[in-house]
Amino acid sequence: MAFCFSLALAATAAAADPASRVVTTVRPDSRTGRLVRSTVVVSHPTPGKETSPKVIKAASTGAEINVGEIVERAAKAHAVDPLLVHSVIRAESNYNLTAVSPKGAEGLMQLIPATARRFGALNSFDAEENITAGVKYLKYLQEMFKDDRLALAAYNAGEGAVQKYGNVPPYKETLQYVDRVGKSYGEARKRQHPETADAAPIPQQPQPEPFRHLEVSTDSEGRMVLRTR
Repeated sequence: MAFCFSLALAATAAAADPASRVVTTVRPDSRTGRLVRSTVVVSHPTPGKETSPKVIKAASTGAEINVGEIVERAAKAHAVDPLLVHSVIRAESNYNLTAVSPKGAEGLMQLIPATARRFGALNSFDAEENITAGVKYLKYLQEMFKDDRLALAAYNAGEGAVQKYGNVPPYKETLQYVDRVGKSYGEARKRQHPETADAAPIPQQPQPEPFRHLEVSTDSEGRMVLRTR
């Protein structure tokens, strides 16, 4: 009951801030050794003011984890821009190693357990395994859709949803996610490569097709003819 109440409070807080996300964290209690679950609202910094931490601390031991090195290594191995990986991590968990979403996605890159296993992660709360599997999945989606915008949409909503709509699915969460990661990635490129940032492909929300006018006329035999222009 207490957990449900805290979840409701967190959901209310998240609704007040669309740039935030409700996650739960799982940590071992230092006295009993039992896993303790807590709910928090992860707020995401405004693009342009974000920084990617080089080092984070493991919640259970306090040991330092050089997440920057892990990202660089995995991104280089699978030919993915590390700046994009950092943007995904920031949007997914904001570098919370023990984050668990209401849908069961786990760790830094918020992998569903089945997806984590599919790409080689046995422990999603291990930073190295989580990031490496997440990068492999991101690369797989990039190669599948040939478009970073669609790859990000699939990362959030699933491959099937993107294939169904042939574009970014019209889900509010997915549209906001693609926009947030795209802006974060674009700002990161501007900071690191100001001379080439303008040429960088930045994911954007799809633009609706222009309205097409319908013309109605009749032919020489009196049949109705419909045309669009």
